[in-house]
Amino acid sequence: MITQSFLSSVEESNAAVNSPSEFQTVQGKEPLKHLLIGSSKAVTSTIHHLQVIGYADVGDWSPLLPSPNPGEVMSILNRPIVVQ
Repeated sequence: MITQSFLSSVEESNAAVNSPSEFQTVQGKEPLKHLLIGSSKAVTSTIHHLQVIGYADVGDWSPLLPSPNPGEVMSILNRPIVVQ
């Protein structure tokens, strides 16, 4: 299935940036992955907006990666969140 292979390749390419074991050391938190897909301009603009509102720093996101769809890129953010 295309979606599964797409997600697997994203996780593999991002594993060096934030490994799952890194998140397991944070007590009471679980990893959450945010995925932005769109034009380069839209993804970059959204990443900058999320920094302006204090949600995530620009440097927390992966570099822009090509998406399976022509003309689109993607970026991923791994972030531990409190789960109650």
